Amino acid sequence: MTVPEVEVRDVPADAYLLDVREHDEWVAGHAPEAVHIPMTQIQARVDEVPSDHPVYVVCRVGGRSMQVTAWLNRLGREAINVGGGMQAWEYDKRPMVSETGQPPVVA
Repeated sequence: MTVPEVEVRDVPADAYLLDVREHDEWVAGHAPEAVHIPMTQIQARVDEVPSDHPVYVVCRVGGRSMQVTAWLNRLGREAINVGGGMQAWEYDKRPMVSETGQPPVVA
């Protein structure tokens, strides 16, 4: 199965961005409008993921998000992997926030 993928710069500003990284990664830095559901919780929380519009899935570098994207597509959802993950997001200087009170970083 081919997994749909876009580069960071092609993620629409109004996209539903699903961040599947672990809690500590999320806290260190994430996209401001992202929704956090760790990969380890996605099966139990799949009903929280919209089924009526595309979902852009991101992790640190793209491996976990690719797995989640493939799984969501097998369920009939429209999911698109964000190539390069949050490392590419940070490199592209896209907006980021942290939950630590410190400047955001990709951990």
